[in-house]
Amino acid sequence: MPALKVGLVGAGGIAHAHAPAWRSLGAELHVFSLEGADELAATYGARKAASLDELLRLVSVVDVMTPTLTHHDIASRALAAGAHVFCEKPLARKTSDAADLLRRASASGRHLFPGHVVRYFPEYAAMHAAVRAGAIGRPAVLRFSRGGAFPWWSPWFADTGQSGGLVMDQMIHDLDIARWVAGEVVEVYATQNTADRDGQPLQTAHVVLTHAGGAISHVRGLWGPPHVTFRTSFHVAGDGGVLHFDSADPPGVRLDLGPVPAGGEERPAPVAGESPYLTEIREFAEAIAGGPAARVTAADGVVAVELAEAALESLDSGEAVPIDTAARLRDLLGALEPDMSVGSGVA
Repeated sequence: MPALKVGLVGAGGIAHAHAPAWRSLGAELHVFSLEGADELAATYGARKAASLDELLRLVSVVDVMTPTLTHHDIASRALAAGAHVFCEKPLARKTSDAADLLRRASASGRHLFPGHVVRYFPEYAAMHAAVRAGAIGRPAVLRFSRGGAFPWWSPWFADTGQSGGLVMDQMIHDLDIARWVAGEVVEVYATQNTADRDGQPLQTAHVVLTHAGGAISHVRGLWGPPHVTFRTSFHVAGDGGVLHFDSADPPGVRLDLGPVPAGGEERPAPVAGESPYLTEIREFAEAIAGGPAARVTAADGVVAVELAEAALESLDSGEAVPIDTAARLRDLLGALEPDMSVGSGVA
Protein backbone atom coordinates (compact mmCIF):
# COMPACT_ATOMS: atom_id res chain seq x y z
CA MET A 1 0.00 0.00 0.00
CA PRO A 2 1.18 3.60 -0.50
CA ALA A 3 3.27 5.03 2.34
CA LEU A 4 1.10 6.85 4.85
CA LYS A 5 1.83 10.17 6.50
CA VAL A 6 0.63 9.67 10.05
CA GLY A 7 0.26 12.27 12.77
CA LEU A 8 0.64 11.03 16.33
CA VAL A 9 -1.19 13.27 18.80
CA GLY A 10 -0.10 12.46 22.32
CA ALA A 11 3.08 10.80 23.57
CA GLY A 12 1.99 8.76 26.59
CA GLY A 13 2.48 5.05 27.17
CA ILE A 14 0.10 3.92 24.42
CA ALA A 15 2.09 5.93 21.87
CA HIS A 16 4.96 3.49 22.37
CA ALA A 17 2.67 0.68 21.19
CA HIS A 18 1.23 2.57 18.22
CA ALA A 19 4.37 4.26 16.88
CA PRO A 20 6.37 1.07 16.18
CA ALA A 21 3.30 -0.45 14.52
CA TRP A 22 3.00 2.49 12.13
CA ARG A 23 6.73 2.38 11.50
CA SER A 24 6.58 -1.32 10.62
CA LEU A 25 4.03 -0.41 7.93
CA GLY A 26 6.48 2.12 6.46
CA ALA A 27 4.55 5.19 7.60
CA GLU A 28 6.14 8.63 7.75
CA LEU A 29 5.54 9.80 11.30
CA HIS A 30 4.88 13.29 12.66
CA VAL A 31 4.16 13.96 16.31
CA PHE A 32 2.52 16.72 18.32
CA SER A 33 2.18 16.52 22.09
CA LEU A 34 2.30 18.97 24.96
CA GLU A 35 4.66 16.56 26.73
CA GLY A 36 7.04 13.85 25.55
CA ALA A 37 7.13 14.76 21.85
CA ASP A 38 10.93 15.04 21.70
CA GLU A 39 11.48 11.57 23.17
CA LEU A 40 8.82 9.95 20.98
CA ALA A 41 10.18 11.59 17.84
CA ALA A 42 13.75 10.58 18.64
CA THR A 43 12.82 6.99 19.48
CA TYR A 44 10.78 6.30 16.35
CA GLY A 45 12.26 8.65 13.77
CA ALA A 46 9.26 10.99 13.77
CA ARG A 47 9.22 14.68 12.94
CA LYS A 48 8.00 17.00 15.66
CA ALA A 49 5.24 19.47 14.80
CA ALA A 50 5.01 22.77 16.65
CA SER A 51 1.21 22.72 16.82
CA LEU A 52 -1.79 20.58 16.03
CA ASP A 53 -2.62 22.81 13.07
CA GLU A 54 0.86 22.28 11.65
CA LEU A 55 0.55 18.52 12.10
CA LEU A 56 -2.82 18.46 10.32
CA ARG A 57 -1.31 20.20 7.30
CA LEU A 58 1.34 17.47 6.98
CA VAL A 59 -0.55 14.18 7.36
CA SER A 60 -3.40 12.12 5.92
CA VAL A 61 -4.00 10.00 9.04
CA VAL A 62 -4.24 11.18 12.65
CA ASP A 63 -3.78 8.82 15.61
CA VAL A 64 -5.40 10.38 18.71
CA MET A 65 -3.76 9.15 21.95
CA THR A 66 -4.55 11.99 24.35
CA PRO A 67 -6.72 12.02 27.52
CA THR A 68 -10.32 10.97 26.87
CA LEU A 69 -11.90 14.37 27.36
CA THR A 70 -9.90 15.78 24.43
CA HIS A 71 -10.79 13.06 21.90
CA HIS A 72 -13.87 14.76 20.44
CA ASP A 73 -12.15 18.09 19.80
CA ILE A 74 -8.97 16.65 18.28
CA ALA A 75 -10.74 14.05 16.16
CA SER A 76 -13.24 16.66 14.93
CA ARG A 77 -10.42 18.96 13.84
CA ALA A 78 -8.63 16.09 12.11
CA LEU A 79 -11.75 15.05 10.20
CA ALA A 80 -12.40 18.67 9.20
CA ALA A 81 -8.84 18.81 7.85
CA GLY A 82 -9.57 15.77 5.65
CA ALA A 83 -7.64 13.18 7.65
CA HIS A 84 -8.65 9.63 8.50
CA VAL A 85 -8.76 9.18 12.27
CA PHE A 86 -7.59 6.37 14.51
CA CYS A 87 -8.77 7.24 18.03
CA GLU A 88 -7.84 5.38 21.18
CA LYS A 89 -10.76 4.08 23.21
CA PRO A 90 -13.08 5.40 24.39
CA LEU A 91 -14.06 7.23 21.23
CA ALA A 92 -15.33 10.08 23.43
CA ARG A 93 -16.35 10.67 27.04
CA LYS A 94 -20.04 10.93 26.12
CA THR A 95 -22.19 8.93 23.72
CA SER A 96 -23.46 12.10 22.07
CA ASP A 97 -19.91 13.22 21.26
CA ALA A 98 -18.95 9.78 19.95
CA ALA A 99 -22.03 9.74 17.70
CA ASP A 100 -21.17 13.24 16.50
CA LEU A 101 -17.73 12.02 15.42
CA LEU A 102 -19.35 9.22 13.44
CA ARG A 103 -21.60 11.71 11.65
CA ARG A 104 -18.63 13.98 10.90
CA ALA A 105 -16.65 11.05 9.49
CA SER A 106 -19.57 10.04 7.30
CA ALA A 107 -20.07 13.57 5.99
CA SER A 108 -16.38 13.94 5.17
CA GLY A 109 -15.97 10.47 3.66
CA ARG A 110 -13.15 9.71 6.08
CA HIS A 111 -12.55 6.57 8.14
CA LEU A 112 -12.99 6.76 11.91
CA PHE A 113 -11.55 3.83 13.85
CA PRO A 114 -11.89 3.26 17.62
CA GLY A 115 -8.89 1.53 19.22
CA HIS A 116 -10.61 -1.47 20.78
CA VAL A 117 -7.45 -3.53 20.56
CA VAL A 118 -8.71 -6.48 22.64
CA ARG A 119 -10.63 -7.69 19.57
CA TYR A 120 -7.17 -8.26 18.07
CA PHE A 121 -5.64 -10.26 20.91
CA PRO A 122 -5.42 -13.81 19.55
CA GLU A 123 -7.14 -15.46 22.53
CA TYR A 124 -10.17 -13.18 22.25
CA ALA A 125 -10.29 -13.38 18.45
CA ALA A 126 -10.13 -17.18 18.62
CA MET A 127 -12.88 -17.28 21.26
CA HIS A 128 -15.12 -15.04 19.14
CA ALA A 129 -14.55 -17.20 16.07
CA ALA A 130 -15.29 -20.38 18.02
CA VAL A 131 -18.55 -18.98 19.42
CA ARG A 132 -19.60 -17.85 15.95
CA ALA A 133 -18.82 -21.36 14.63
CA GLY A 134 -21.13 -22.90 17.25
CA ALA A 135 -18.40 -24.48 19.37
CA ILE A 136 -20.24 -23.84 22.66
CA GLY A 137 -23.78 -23.83 21.31
CA ARG A 138 -25.91 -20.91 22.39
CA PRO A 139 -24.01 -18.50 24.70
CA ALA A 140 -25.56 -18.39 28.18
CA VAL A 141 -23.18 -17.00 30.83
CA LEU A 142 -20.05 -15.02 30.03
CA ARG A 143 -17.49 -13.77 32.54
CA PHE A 144 -14.75 -11.27 31.75
CA SER A 145 -12.13 -9.94 34.16
CA ARG A 146 -9.41 -7.32 33.71
CA GLY A 147 -7.22 -5.84 36.43
CA GLY A 148 -3.98 -4.02 37.07
CA ALA A 149 -2.41 -1.23 39.04
CA PHE A 150 -4.27 2.04 39.53
CA PRO A 151 -2.98 4.45 36.83
CA TRP A 152 -1.29 6.76 39.32
CA TRP A 153 1.06 8.14 36.65
CA SER A 154 -1.67 10.37 35.18
CA PRO A 155 -3.98 12.07 37.72
CA TRP A 156 -6.77 12.65 35.16
CA PHE A 157 -7.63 8.92 35.28
CA ALA A 158 -8.93 9.34 38.84
CA ASP A 159 -11.31 12.13 37.77
CA THR A 160 -14.45 10.34 36.61
CA GLY A 161 -15.68 13.50 34.92
CA GLN A 162 -12.64 13.46 32.64
CA SER A 163 -11.94 9.76 32.17
CA GLY A 164 -15.12 7.93 33.14
CA GLY A 165 -13.01 6.12 35.72
CA LEU A 166 -12.46 2.39 35.85
CA VAL A 167 -15.65 1.56 33.93
CA MET A 168 -15.13 3.88 30.96
CA ASP A 169 -11.36 3.68 30.68
CA GLN A 170 -10.52 0.05 31.44
CA MET A 171 -13.70 -2.05 31.49
CA ILE A 172 -14.96 -0.64 28.18
CA HIS A 173 -12.68 -3.23 26.53
CA ASP A 174 -14.65 -6.13 27.99
CA LEU A 175 -18.02 -4.42 27.59
CA ASP A 176 -17.20 -4.25 23.88
CA ILE A 177 -16.04 -7.89 23.79
CA ALA A 178 -19.18 -9.09 25.59
CA ARG A 179 -21.40 -7.41 23.01
CA TRP A 180 -19.17 -8.65 20.16
CA VAL A 181 -19.58 -12.24 21.37
CA ALA A 182 -23.10 -12.40 22.86
CA GLY A 183 -24.90 -9.73 20.83
CA GLU A 184 -26.89 -6.60 21.56
CA VAL A 185 -27.68 -5.48 25.11
CA VAL A 186 -31.02 -4.61 26.71
CA GLU A 187 -30.04 -3.88 30.34
CA VAL A 188 -26.99 -2.77 32.33
CA TYR A 189 -26.45 -3.01 36.09
CA ALA A 190 -23.26 -1.97 37.89
CA THR A 191 -21.70 -1.78 41.34
CA GLN A 192 -18.38 -0.30 42.41
CA ASN A 193 -16.22 -0.12 45.52
CA THR A 194 -13.53 2.50 46.15
CA ALA A 195 -11.00 2.40 48.96
CA ASP A 196 -7.71 3.97 49.98
CA ARG A 197 -4.77 1.86 51.11
CA ASP A 198 -1.75 3.73 52.40
CA GLY A 199 -2.59 6.71 50.24
CA GLN A 200 -3.17 4.58 47.13
CA PRO A 201 -6.69 4.72 45.62
CA LEU A 202 -8.18 1.32 44.82
CA GLN A 203 -11.27 0.58 42.74
CA THR A 204 -13.16 -2.52 41.75
CA ALA A 205 -16.34 -2.60 39.70
CA HIS A 206 -18.79 -5.21 38.44
CA VAL A 207 -21.05 -4.70 35.44
CA VAL A 208 -23.81 -7.14 34.43
CA LEU A 209 -25.10 -7.00 30.86
CA THR A 210 -28.34 -8.67 29.84
CA HIS A 211 -28.23 -9.49 26.13
CA ALA A 212 -31.21 -9.46 23.81
CA GLY A 213 -30.67 -13.17 23.09
CA GLY A 214 -30.95 -14.07 26.77
CA ALA A 215 -27.25 -14.41 27.65
CA ILE A 216 -25.83 -12.72 30.74
CA SER A 217 -22.33 -11.19 30.82
CA HIS A 218 -20.52 -10.38 34.06
CA VAL A 219 -17.61 -7.96 33.67
CA ARG A 220 -15.18 -7.32 36.52
CA GLY A 221 -12.57 -4.57 36.61
CA LEU A 222 -9.82 -3.73 39.10
CA TRP A 223 -7.53 -0.77 39.60
CA GLY A 224 -5.34 -2.05 42.42
CA PRO A 225 -2.13 -1.21 44.31
CA PRO A 226 1.15 -0.68 42.44
CA HIS A 227 2.36 -4.25 42.93
CA VAL A 228 -0.67 -5.81 41.17
CA THR A 229 0.26 -7.69 38.01
CA PHE A 230 -1.92 -6.98 34.99
CA ARG A 231 -4.25 -9.93 34.35
CA THR A 232 -7.18 -10.70 32.07
CA SER A 233 -9.48 -13.69 31.76
CA PHE A 234 -12.71 -14.91 30.22
CA HIS A 235 -15.05 -17.85 30.82
CA VAL A 236 -17.68 -18.20 28.12
CA ALA A 237 -20.29 -20.91 28.67
CA GLY A 238 -23.08 -22.07 26.37
CA ASP A 239 -25.48 -24.97 26.21
CA GLY A 240 -22.87 -26.98 24.29
CA GLY A 241 -19.55 -26.19 25.91
CA VAL A 242 -17.20 -23.77 27.64
CA LEU A 243 -14.23 -21.65 26.52
CA HIS A 244 -11.77 -20.40 29.12
CA PHE A 245 -8.67 -18.21 29.14
CA ASP A 246 -6.60 -16.69 31.95
CA SER A 247 -3.45 -14.73 31.23
CA ALA A 248 -2.01 -16.01 34.54
CA ASP A 249 -2.22 -19.64 33.41
CA PRO A 250 0.85 -21.35 31.95
CA PRO A 251 1.18 -20.56 28.25
CA GLY A 252 -0.44 -22.91 25.79
CA VAL A 253 2.86 -23.23 23.88
CA ARG A 254 5.98 -24.26 25.78
CA LEU A 255 9.31 -23.23 24.28
CA ASP A 256 12.35 -25.34 25.06
CA LEU A 257 15.23 -23.02 24.29
CA GLY A 258 17.98 -25.13 25.82
CA PRO A 259 20.71 -26.87 23.82
CA VAL A 260 19.77 -29.88 21.69
CA PRO A 261 21.11 -33.07 23.32
CA ALA A 262 23.66 -35.08 21.35
CA GLY A 263 21.83 -37.18 18.80
CA GLY A 264 18.56 -35.34 19.48
CA GLU A 265 16.26 -33.72 16.96
CA GLU A 266 16.50 -30.10 16.02
CA ARG A 267 13.92 -28.07 17.87
CA PRO A 268 11.35 -26.09 15.87
CA ALA A 269 11.58 -22.34 15.64
CA PRO A 270 9.88 -20.58 18.58
CA VAL A 271 6.28 -19.63 17.94
CA ALA A 272 5.65 -15.90 18.27
CA GLY A 273 2.64 -13.82 17.28
CA GLU A 274 2.76 -10.22 16.20
CA SER A 275 1.65 -7.34 18.38
CA PRO A 276 -2.15 -6.92 18.48
CA TYR A 277 -1.53 -3.19 18.07
CA LEU A 278 0.20 -3.89 14.77
CA THR A 279 -2.65 -6.19 13.70
CA GLU A 280 -5.33 -3.57 14.39
CA ILE A 281 -3.36 -0.71 12.82
CA ARG A 282 -2.61 -2.79 9.73
CA GLU A 283 -6.31 -3.63 9.39
CA PHE A 284 -7.20 0.06 9.63
CA ALA A 285 -4.51 1.00 7.09
CA GLU A 286 -5.76 -1.64 4.67
CA ALA A 287 -9.34 -0.39 5.06
CA ILE A 288 -8.43 3.21 4.21
CA ALA A 289 -6.48 1.90 1.22
CA GLY A 290 -9.68 0.31 -0.14
CA GLY A 291 -9.43 -3.09 1.51
CA PRO A 292 -12.03 -4.89 3.64
CA ALA A 293 -13.71 -3.08 6.53
CA ALA A 294 -12.00 -3.51 9.90
CA ARG A 295 -13.52 -5.90 12.44
CA VAL A 296 -14.34 -3.01 14.77
CA THR A 297 -16.25 -0.02 13.42
CA ALA A 298 -16.94 3.53 14.47
CA ALA A 299 -20.49 2.47 15.34
CA ASP A 300 -19.06 -0.20 17.65
CA GLY A 301 -17.04 2.53 19.33
CA VAL A 302 -20.16 4.63 19.91
CA VAL A 303 -22.11 1.69 21.35
CA ALA A 304 -19.21 0.82 23.68
CA VAL A 305 -19.33 4.36 25.09
CA GLU A 306 -23.09 4.03 25.54
CA LEU A 307 -22.64 0.77 27.49
CA ALA A 308 -20.06 2.40 29.76
CA GLU A 309 -22.27 5.46 30.27
CA ALA A 310 -25.20 3.20 31.19
CA ALA A 311 -22.97 1.44 33.74
CA LEU A 312 -21.98 4.80 35.24
CA GLU A 313 -25.67 5.78 35.39
CA SER A 314 -26.41 2.52 37.21
CA LEU A 315 -23.64 3.26 39.70
CA ASP A 316 -25.22 6.63 40.44
CA SER A 317 -28.80 5.37 40.74
CA GLY A 318 -28.25 1.92 42.20
CA GLU A 319 -30.73 0.60 39.66
CA ALA A 320 -30.51 -1.42 36.47
CA VAL A 321 -30.56 0.78 33.36
CA PRO A 322 -32.65 -0.26 30.34
CA ILE A 323 -30.78 0.11 27.06
CA ASP A 324 -31.32 -0.85 23.43
CA THR A 325 -28.02 -1.12 21.61
CA ALA A 326 -29.73 -2.64 18.57
CA ALA A 327 -31.85 0.50 18.19
CA ARG A 328 -28.80 2.71 18.74
CA LEU A 329 -26.98 0.83 15.99
CA ARG A 330 -29.93 1.24 13.60
CA ASP A 331 -30.08 4.96 14.37
CA LEU A 332 -26.35 5.38 13.80
CA LEU A 333 -26.35 3.54 10.50
CA GLY A 334 -29.53 5.27 9.34
CA ALA A 335 -27.97 8.68 9.95
CA LEU A 336 -25.02 8.02 7.65
CA GLU A 337 -24.76 9.35 4.15
CA PRO A 338 -25.96 6.57 1.78
CA ASP A 339 -22.59 6.16 0.08
CA MET A 340 -20.41 6.70 3.14
CA SER A 341 -20.77 3.40 5.01
CA VAL A 342 -17.22 2.37 4.11
CA GLY A 343 -15.70 5.80 4.65
CA SER A 344 -17.00 5.96 8.21
CA GLY A 345 -15.61 2.56 9.04
CA VAL A 346 -19.04 1.01 9.52
CA ALA A 347 -19.33 -2.56 8.27
